[in-house]
Amino acid sequence: MDCNSITADNMRTSTALSLALSLALLPLATSATGPLAHVAHQEPPHPQQNRVQININAAQGPTSTPAAPPVPTPLMMGYYPDWTAFAPEQIDFARFDWVDFAFAVPAAPTAAALLTWDDPRAPDLLARLVAAAHAAGRRAKLSIGGWTGSAHFSALLATPASRSAFATSVAGVYAQYGVDGVEFDWEYPGEAGAPGNGVARADSAHFLEFLGELRGALPRGAVVTAAVQSAPFAGPDGAPLADVRAFAGVLDWVLVMNYDVWGSSANPGPNAPLYDRCGNSTQPGASALAAFAQWTAAGFPAAQLVLGVPAYGYVSRSAATRLVQRRGAVNRRASKKNKSKGKADADADAAGDVEVKPEDEGDDGGQVMFAELVAQGALLRHPPPPSPPANPADPQLAAYTAAGGYTRRWDACSSTPFLTSLPSSSPNPNPQVIAYDDPQSVWMKAAFARRAGMLGVNVFDVHGDVPQWDLVDAARAGLGLPAVGAGN
Repeated sequence: MDCNSITADNMRTSTALSLALSLALLPLATSATGPLAHVAHQEPPHPQQNRVQININAAQGPTSTPAAPPVPTPLMMGYYPDWTAFAPEQIDFARFDWVDFAFAVPAAPTAAALLTWDDPRAPDLLARLVAAAHAAGRRAKLSIGGWTGSAHFSALLATPASRSAFATSVAGVYAQYGVDGVEFDWEYPGEAGAPGNGVARADSAHFLEFLGELRGALPRGAVVTAAVQSAPFAGPDGAPLADVRAFAGVLDWVLVMNYDVWGSSANPGPNAPLYDRCGNSTQPGASALAAFAQWTAAGFPAAQLVLGVPAYGYVSRSAATRLVQRRGAVNRRASKKNKSKGKADADADAAGDVEVKPEDEGDDGGQVMFAELVAQGALLRHPPPPSPPANPADPQLAAYTAAGGYTRRWDACSSTPFLTSLPSSSPNPNPQVIAYDDPQSVWMKAAFARRAGMLGVNVFDVHGDVPQWDLVDAARAGLGLPAVGAGN
């Protein structure tokens, strides 16, 4: 799954408003008895008592309250990908409210079947996922599209007849597999996205009309959502729409894909920034905080926003010891160089033991799952403390320190960790930088989502977590949800 975030030049500036958003983020404990007291690294305290104050230039439009009251019970969600060996039955559904199946793929308007599959095993896997979710009292949703599956959205929604036919097709698949909802991961309405994608200036307007028609084709209670980038859908002029309240009326929620902001590069940057703490990012609209500001400024309620959190990172060949905020190939847009300082763990190992091998799935070159960083020996797991923390506000999380010749560093500008290695004769003659998320940074993102009044968090994807579900448990803790099972 890929998400290109907008740059400042892409944001409407003709009549910009300055949206000041101040949210108190619960810090990870820094006391000797805190949740990570058994490891050396903690995020440095923020100079403003752990409060974040930023200004975002957002499109003119209706404004919402910057920090809404927390929703009564936030939702924990995750994606299940059909391209891995991870079986649906391996999911611990007790930890999730919703699981999204990725992906069904829209076909050309002239095709006999308007929905196809990106893997021949997908129909069987979807049926098994739905059965397992329902047996556990949880719900399953079918995600349609994706980075490589968005080529035909524009053509399918271009005319009333094609919209009606596609709505009928989606409703048929909904009924056939017994899913509880559908998600549209169109990357992106009004923007080209991947090479070969159809695009038209009226895409967003057509999408809105289609969603209204789909509501009539689906049974009452069916959930309809969308996966979106950091800025609202593009309007006819290519700029983000200033008012998306109509979309909030036909969508139950939107998932903000806050990942793939920087990919593999000789000048690596953070994969999923929480915010631009240093105020010097070349992509000021590409963070969790900026996305929240942009969508709510355009009238989309905070309680209908879900924050996407990655269970993967990017491996880069680089000798950098700080994250240089420059776009990699995965982002396909140019930007200027921007730097942030990296603080190293005090207990980092000496260089030379391990070289992490990325998955290289599809066009996401250099991508590596969090679980693989552990399996390949770059990270060492420390179980959660056996007894509750002295401070009830402290999260009880597993912690991960660097191993195998890597040094764990913290990018204070984005509030994300990264690993660095040094050259050695064997097996790692070329240094690596790995930008990723761990329980500490995932907890911070989920805590932000809760304090901002967002609906919940969705992890992409479930097979990227470790068997103990440490990333998911960190997200649940940040959302204020009860612990499930024993994470040891």
